[in-house]
Amino acid sequence: MNTRATASAFAAVTALALTGCGPGEITTKPDAAAISSAPATSAPASAAASTPPASQAATIGDTVTLKGNGDDEQLAVTIKKWVDPAKSADQYTKPDDGKRWVAAQFELVNTGTAVYSDSPSNGTQVADDQGQQFQTTFGEVTAGPAMTSSAKVAPGAKVLGWIVYEVPQDSKITTVQFTMNSGFAEQTGQWTVK
Repeated sequence: MNTRATASAFAAVTALALTGCGPGEITTKPDAAAISSAPATSAPASAAASTPPASQAATIGDTVTLKGNGDDEQLAVTIKKWVDPAKSADQYTKPDDGKRWVAAQFELVNTGTAVYSDSPSNGTQVADDQGQQFQTTFGEVTAGPAMTSSAKVAPGAKVLGWIVYEVPQDSKITTVQFTMNSGFAEQTGQWTVK
């Protein structure tokens, strides 16, 4: 009986992994001067709701709209800033030997109708130019306050904070990913870093 339960659990996890992570909707934030001098235009509703081609990647400063597992869960996610290397905010915590910290400042705006309740760092990772992926690490950096580990964000509200990753000293980090529901939602936002 235990073998059957284990096989069923393995099949469920495998099916979840094979469903893939669809991209979210990317919104590029124009700079303030461009907004004030540009004439007002309105895009067709179908263009605003469409998903960009796979070759189009978000970069630092862009907003990606992601849906959660529930129909009422949605976030507008922006990586406001990227720091590489990131410096520890205290003298006690630091990267392991042969490693460095990098950090992303995330802004999460709840555009859904349900309260967003999660630990945002559980659903994010970075990858290097070799395809190696790295998870978050505990640490506070001099760049600013850390992202809360227990976000509870009402519809229309937002949360802002830095998330830190520990990576090998010689890794060239190229992307940052974020997925709602501690990494288990179907849509994943991806930003290119330089």
